[in-house]
Amino acid sequence: MIRVAIIYHSKQGHTKILAEEVAKGVQSIGSHADLIFVAENKIDWELLNNSDAMIFGSPTYLGNVTGEYKLHFMDASGDAYLNQKWKNKIAAGFTNSHSASGDKLTVLIQMAIFAAQHGMIWVGQGDKRSGSGPEHINRLGSYLGAMAQCDPSLGTVLPPEGDRKTAFNLGKRVAEIAAKLK
Repeated sequence: MIRVAIIYHSKQGHTKILAEEVAKGVQSIGSHADLIFVAENKIDWELLNNSDAMIFGSPTYLGNVTGEYKLHFMDASGDAYLNQKWKNKIAAGFTNSHSASGDKLTVLIQMAIFAAQHGMIWVGQGDKRSGSGPEHINRLGSYLGAMAQCDPSLGTVLPPEGDRKTAFNLGKRVAEIAAKLK
């Protein structure tokens, strides 16, 4: 069975909702999803080392991943980096912000570079943009990873339906690719 770790941080619950959708996508093809909330000294590094794929998730905070995500996950992954424990594993990412741009692309680039430094194989979104409304898949037009916008002017403070579907599809795609490579 394919095992996918979804390593995320969430300040207001929006990224957690996306992480849960990513997990549903992974599970939709019979793979196992491990949701890992980034907190101080709470990462199960052996679980990550034994995963077939990892999907990174963080809110976009001032054009970067959150400080907690950087400190407690990225910066803390030194042993995995030094010993190439994640080399050739599949990696992908997702993020969200309040504004339409919010510099979400910089977060996905940061995640992709982090994955490359670990020798991982980055998987992009894979869905073309189906429209611009909140119900549309990949409505923000991101191809490097999944993006979401949590804007009350859209009628909800939660990630809209289309953004949740986009996250689901990313999880499914990562699990499918991991299965092909395994």
